[in-house]
Amino acid sequence: MAGHSKWAQIKRKKAVEDQKRGKVFSKLIRELTVSAREGGGDREGNPRLRAAIEAARAANMPKDNIEKAILRGTGELPGASYQQVNYEGYGPGGVALFIETLTDNANRTVAEVRHVLEKYGGRLGAGGSVAWNFERRGKIYIDASRYDEEMALEAVLEAGADDMVREDGSYTVTSEPARFHAVQDALRRHGIEIEGAELALVPRSSVALEGRDAERLLKLLEMLEELDDVQHVYSNFEIDETVMAEVLSGRASG
Repeated sequence: MAGHSKWAQIKRKKAVEDQKRGKVFSKLIRELTVSAREGGGDREGNPRLRAAIEAARAANMPKDNIEKAILRGTGELPGASYQQVNYEGYGPGGVALFIETLTDNANRTVAEVRHVLEKYGGRLGAGGSVAWNFERRGKIYIDASRYDEEMALEAVLEAGADDMVREDGSYTVTSEPARFHAVQDALRRHGIEIEGAELALVPRSSVALEGRDAERLLKLLEMLEELDDVQHVYSNFEIDETVMAEVLSGRASG
């Protein structure tokens, strides 16, 4: 799924830019708060919280902000009460969409999600309509320019990961969710610095898009992720890298 992987790389680069606007901090704070509320404030006993803390640190969030978000989750500080609400639907060309949100107003969130979907050729689906097509996987990213591929692969397999592939200047390591943190710890013991990590939903099958459908889908994904309540958007599209480059360059020049 080269095209899909390329889009993931673009999103990670965009997240670096979004840090300057504080948008990433807002989403991370919600995840920290909900993770602590649902699983407790001990990161060692709460894998979701540990992942949220690591993501916040990777985004250079101040330690004080992280601690306050956790305390709001455990009820030791007052704050907004967020709930996790997931939406399933379809985009242009019939691609599957799984949208994870954290919201303090589900009515507002569903209205915003529906509006964006309908504006860019998508629609909401029933619960369970696309979830079957995704599985949760640990994904760890390593700067490929810093490490020899054979050495990195040996460390990755020794760490208990399932696979490693090179994609656009990075090694993408996949693992079972239960091994996610253990693999990261093992890689660090091997002296390998981790560029980013996430527990992502990976599609079991994909839908190929081109032309107008490809253009509309990429715009749809971009606008969904701009919504404050949306944490993650997962899809099963496949777009040829050449087509994706043409779409993105055409948008930039337009």
